[in-house]
Amino acid sequence: MTPTAEFKLVPMRETAPPQTRPLGDTPEAIADYWRQQVETSPNYSHTTEQAAVIMLNTRRRITGHVIAATGTLDTILIHPREIYHAAILSNAAAIVLAHNHPSGDATPSEADIKVTRDLIRAGQLLKIEMLDSIVIGHPAATQPFVSLRAQGYFYS
Repeated sequence: MTPTAEFKLVPMRETAPPQTRPLGDTPEAIADYWRQQVETSPNYSHTTEQAAVIMLNTRRRITGHVIAATGTLDTILIHPREIYHAAILSNAAAIVLAHNHPSGDATPSEADIKVTRDLIRAGQLLKIEMLDSIVIGHPAATQPFVSLRAQGYFYS
């Protein structure tokens, strides 16, 4: 019999009051959270594309994250079921999807745009708002991250 995979949600410290949790209301705040929390996670690998779901409460404070998908050097399979699974289990009011490009270039691909639009629609059905989709590149690049919301890929 194959052992069952364990679902690992990384919550913010339970001892911290909700008002001291970091805000996730801007692309810059999410990119900072990615660099401080996601990249330092033992499950993270900078050599493959990895997608993290960052959960937020109703006040847009980050409550935790999960690395929901791991891909290859230049592609990743992201399905709404895996993305919203963590959000439902953690009782999130909203999410931000963030994923890296191992090449260091944060320019979104056509696949990134399509997946983002699919996830927005899925979130609307579930009543869990998808606030943004952020592509993370190399921190020293001229464009270290790109917000798909800021680029106009979210419907109003």
